[in-house]
Amino acid sequence: MSDEQSLEEQLLSQEAKRRLSQKLDGSEKIDVDIQTDILQIVQGQADGVSLAGKGLVIQPNIRVQEIQLETDSIAINPLSAIFGQIELNEPVNAIARIVLTTADINRALTSEYTRSLAQNFKLDMDGEIISFDPQHIELFLPGNGRIGLNAKLLIKFPTNTRLLGATVILHPRTNSQPIMLESVTCTEGKGISVELILAFIQKIQELENLPYFKWEDIAFRIIDMQVIDASVILLIEANVKQISESQIEIINNIK
Repeated sequence: MSDEQSLEEQLLSQEAKRRLSQKLDGSEKIDVDIQTDILQIVQGQADGVSLAGKGLVIQPNIRVQEIQLETDSIAINPLSAIFGQIELNEPVNAIARIVLTTADINRALTSEYTRSLAQNFKLDMDGEIISFDPQHIELFLPGNGRIGLNAKLLIKFPTNTRLLGATVILHPRTNSQPIMLESVTCTEGKGISVELILAFIQKIQELENLPYFKWEDIAFRIIDMQVIDASVILLIEANVKQISESQIEIINNIK
């Protein structure tokens, strides 16, 4: 928080920080900086909001190592703002830098929410709809900016279910290149068909070409992803309709 804040900015930012902290399961550090003044508050305006946090536990098994978020000018409910609660009257644009450690990601991969996402991930293989029941998924970073996944899952075909273990290596999306699949290696089961690999690649391309994902009232897209040491760093653009603490829901398009 800036030392040059006005009194109303300090009070409003401190109360917003307190309210946000109450919604989290835990945090090592969190700062909120609301750029406004009393006249703007009365008019329902603010120049922007900055948020910086470290070690934020959003819910059990969902942790963010670091986050830095900046919004542009916003229209807010003036009465709520006086009490430190930011209620948006109009959608606001934001950009965020999020750092996730491998431990954070692997912990999240064990959550029931992540499991439900995987179960809803379906492939179309020559007209056959295939779904998955994950038994174990673990992320690792093999170096040279790559991401690896060790997965053990049940593949549910229309007529039967098969156990498959596989190791996948890919290059993440950056601002200059799309996701690139480097290798898929079968580690358990009867092997992986070419048709299944092609269906998987097609699904990844479909997801990558979506204009946005959605987390409740936040529509967002990943514009850059980097792998540095033992962390994955995401740069995200977002359009926020309302500030909410509930869990992430990825959907195919904006409703």
